[in-house]
Amino acid sequence: MNRWWRLLRHRWMDRHDSARAVPDDMAERLARRITASESRHTGEVRLVVEAALPTSYLLRIGTDEPLPAVVRDRALAWFGRLRLWDTEHNNGVLIYLLLAEHAIEFVADRALARQVAPGTWQAIVDRLGTQLRAGGFEDGLTQALEEVSALLVQHFPSGNAAPGENELPDAVLRV
Repeated sequence: MNRWWRLLRHRWMDRHDSARAVPDDMAERLARRITASESRHTGEVRLVVEAALPTSYLLRIGTDEPLPAVVRDRALAWFGRLRLWDTEHNNGVLIYLLLAEHAIEFVADRALARQVAPGTWQAIVDRLGTQLRAGGFEDGLTQALEEVSALLVQHFPSGNAAPGENELPDAVLRV
């Protein structure tokens, strides 16, 4: 894609586009699903819907890095900023959507990443992408959350103990 068109598209989009993609009522329902999910396992799940990349990331595309690497770096930056790496059991998961590029990234912390094959994550990303392209944002995100939750329950169940402290907010971050 022409670099200038990409730059314009990213500059044109903002948090209002994220709010249109995931309106307040949908964000609340997704947050409740995250809360319910986290009652069944010890993991932490965050969902970030970002409209566009900052200029510093855009300038890297096509010069020295391909788009997927830049999107992955941005997802890793959010993973760090939201402190998903700092959970008690090292089993946080970030679901990251970049609207301007129609890109999806999942980032799993080290304990969970050791347990789940990369192909499993890619299959979830592919199913989510299919749903999103069909206009099913809520259905796709709900299905992805359920699949991530199933992996966390399989590898890090809460057991019979009372649910642990919610270490991170469950709200959907729309930027």
